[in-house]
Amino acid sequence: MPGFRHFLARFRPAGSPGPAVGGAVPADRTAALAAELEPPLTALDDTAAEAERIRRAAAQEADRRRRAAAQRAEETVRTARERAPRLRRETAARLGAEAEAEAARAGVRAEAAVAELRARARARTPGLAARLVAQVTRELDTLADSAQTGPNRETPWARDGSPE
Repeated sequence: MPGFRHFLARFRPAGSPGPAVGGAVPADRTAALAAELEPPLTALDDTAAEAERIRRAAAQEADRRRRAAAQRAEETVRTARERAPRLRRETAARLGAEAEAEAARAGVRAEAAVAELRARARARTPGLAARLVAQVTRELDTLADSAQTGPNRETPWARDGSPE
């Protein structure tokens, strides 16, 4: 790297090309800048080469990872497709068992409802039968009374025709 004196020489006034001025020489700024920038640019060349190597390695690693991920995805899909029929059968069996259990529970509830309905019918039948017998008896008594007392001793349906 140039020394401090050379650094300050960059700021020495120099005239435009023409006759020489006392103590000053036209500075070759291009050469000075090139000489000053050559070591950092050389270091940058090494850094650029290293960056390119890192990019190539990263691209290769990314490609390797993509291939590995694609292979894992294919294996996952293949495994899922192999397992799907078995899982469907298991699910169908489980749902069938649940449906059968629910049907059995519904059957038990229905049988309980039928038993309750039959018990109520058995409990009510004697009372209903007694009421029906009493009503029929009253109607027959009424008919018998009217037949004995009235001039027309025909059957109740004689007015409307035969019940047949």
